[in-house]
Amino acid sequence: MLSCKQASRLISQSLDRRLSWKERLNLRLHLLICDVCKRFSYQLDLMRQAVRQMTHQAELDEQIKLPEDAKSRIAQAIESHRH
Repeated sequence: MLSCKQASRLISQSLDRRLSWKERLNLRLHLLICDVCKRFSYQLDLMRQAVRQMTHQAELDEQIKLPEDAKSRIAQAIESHRH
């Protein structure tokens, strides 16, 4: 069984890479019994969604005076750091 420290590390790593099937299984088992880690996972997911939404809004915002290519480069840089 994973410790909370191991589980939180896997939750964070899952934002940057695909976990192995064994890691995913162990994490899911841990999340079934640990509400604290489940909450941490949920909060990270909310933050990821918020960043995506902000990126999308920045791309569409006509008030931003950046050239379109600069907006695209910023959005791509943010996206590349998420994967």
